[in-house]
Amino acid sequence: MIELYLSGTANGFRASVALEEAGLPFRTHKVDLAKGEHRSSEFLKLNPAGLIPVIVDQDGPGGKPLILSQSGAIILYAAEKAGKFLPKDAVRRVMALQWFTQGLSDIAGTSGALFRIENSVPEKIAANTDYFKKRLLGFFSVCDAHLAGRDFLADEFSVAELMLYPNFSLRKPLLDEAGGFANLQRWGAAVGARPGIQKGMKVLG
Repeated sequence: MIELYLSGTANGFRASVALEEAGLPFRTHKVDLAKGEHRSSEFLKLNPAGLIPVIVDQDGPGGKPLILSQSGAIILYAAEKAGKFLPKDAVRRVMALQWFTQGLSDIAGTSGALFRIENSVPEKIAANTDYFKKRLLGFFSVCDAHLAGRDFLADEFSVAELMLYPNFSLRKPLLDEAGGFANLQRWGAAVGARPGIQKGMKVLG
């Protein structure tokens, strides 16, 4: 059994959808960021950086316990453990990793910066929020163009979908407001209809 420590953010949901889609049994532990639970001595023993998500797999490699943080690492770990979502074809595999990395660095990074500005700055600075919204929509536009004529980012369901979907889902109001993005919206509807994705996005209720 895997223990998953998360909160209701895209970072947390990336771990939960990966574990659900991989079919790996896990228990959920909600970490209340507002109450500072991620800074507690108990949590810092799991991740000294004080960041979610974290998994504890008692049946890790070689049958030894494993503590793992970082949503991208957790996605790849779940994929390798389950033998899924990393394409066998060499071209598809590297394309999956390319879009996985773009989702992690460009989209997740920009969305995270926008979240912090929207929720942490006492008086939101319009110029900053507009900058990050435009930057995020620009990255989503790249995905939208790539998905023309494709069902999935690497032509089969892969780690790229597990990485990108939570940010897509949480930023859907921004996409709807902007309009367009027909290919990305189609992709999001299809990915979001998967039972594992639905369960993973609702693990916190």
